Amino acid sequence: MMFWLLTDTNFHGSWDTVYGHENVYKGVHKVAIWKRRVQLTFPSCNKILNVLCFVANRKRREVHAFPSHKETLKKISYGDILKATNWFCSVHTISSTSTGSVYVGRFKSDRSLVAIKVFNLNEPGGYDSYFIECEVIRSTRHRNIMRPVTLCSTLDSQNQEFKALIFKFMVNGSLERICIATDVASALDYVHNQLTPQLIHCDLKPNNILLDDDMTARLGDFGSAKFLLPGLLTRKSLVDIGGTIGHIAPEYGIGCKLSVGGDVYSFGVLLLELLTGKRPTDDMFVDGLSLHMFSESMFPDRVAEILDPHMAHEEHQWCTEVWMQRYIIPLVALGLSCSMDSPKDRPGMQYVCAKLSAIRDAFLEPLDD
Repeated sequence: MMFWLLTDTNFHGSWDTVYGHENVYKGVHKVAIWKRRVQLTFPSCNKILNVLCFVANRKRREVHAFPSHKETLKKISYGDILKATNWFCSVHTISSTSTGSVYVGRFKSDRSLVAIKVFNLNEPGGYDSYFIECEVIRSTRHRNIMRPVTLCSTLDSQNQEFKALIFKFMVNGSLERICIATDVASALDYVHNQLTPQLIHCDLKPNNILLDDDMTARLGDFGSAKFLLPGLLTRKSLVDIGGTIGHIAPEYGIGCKLSVGGDVYSFGVLLLELLTGKRPTDDMFVDGLSLHMFSESMFPDRVAEILDPHMAHEEHQWCTEVWMQRYIIPLVALGLSCSMDSPKDRPGMQYVCAKLSAIRDAFLEPLDD
């Protein structure tokens, strides 16, 4: 169930605790728009209720779903976040969008670095971004999907609503590209094919992928995500869908319906980025030239010329013909098939995940002479 901490003085609970938001449907199957907050006090921790209040067709109903996950959440106040980020100093800013900013900081009670995502509730979409992230947290459980360690929902120093999610800080280092791509594909396969309803990320890009201490890639930032409910199977504008230039599927630009194929396209672009070291928005991509077209023009005979130069330092065998044939050319081919212009020409993430897993397993085996 969705969870919100309504007062940071009363908070103690778990991710499955749900308190007091009304889910107002525009029709039974439309995306939920949250209208008002209900102040509730916390009951005994041993008797916390899992309740989600929906308003559908002007009727309220309780929904009980998903097993309980007993994770005790650490109490974090607005003052703690203020000190951890040095009063939201720009030096601590990792990234910023219209709906929120991410800061790196350290709480006084803990020496570990954390990433603090603060939602901009004054901007359109700020509330929706927060609520969909909470719903994703409630609905998913997968090793390659980022999960916050706690949250803060309270009032700031100006008595304005304040909402933030706190994550373990993960540092991107030298990447094992095949393993990273496989981890991300596994996360997408999970949300596309193992959740009901299906979940579409809608903003897959390198900035939303972080590495754990053991170099496991985790997919995060579900603020633009959409659950594929029947009421969403309609045409959406680019503003409704979200996404990032260079990674968003081209069919969304002409009003096509939201689909898992959009995530597959973004993944294809991401995979090509991992291999070439080039971003889809680099200056070289002008006059209709895209990362997909550039990679396709060099495939397969000249693929070695477009690889990220840093990859040569990661494996001494990188440029050998057998290395190219076994791993690199199949990876580029997969990136190209995922980033095809037409959704019907793209594979599904279940196939992509299986293909990458096979390449990764072969990659971990010693090469025969």
